[in-house]
Amino acid sequence: MPSFRFSPMFTVYVLQSESTGRFYIGQTKDLEHRLRRHLAGRTRSARNRGPWHLVYSEEYVTRAEAVRRERQMKNWKSRKYLEKLLRESDG
Repeated sequence: MPSFRFSPMFTVYVLQSESTGRFYIGQTKDLEHRLRRHLAGRTRSARNRGPWHLVYSEEYVTRAEAVRRERQMKNWKSRKYLEKLLRESDG
């Protein structure tokens, strides 16, 4: 019987603005394409706040899981939770 490996299809990502230090949290099925749109200023919420750098990402099999995690991260009331996550991911 062949073994199947399910590769993650959706990514939750965190960008940080070089100019303001602000974070942007999003989710997408195509991270490369989405990053190009951010860098080109083609996303309204991130426009005129860059340049942006990808500082964190997580992968999920379903969009529902990615949306749930994105919502959780956006609902953190303090950026200290996000900064803690970023520190922990650096190992």
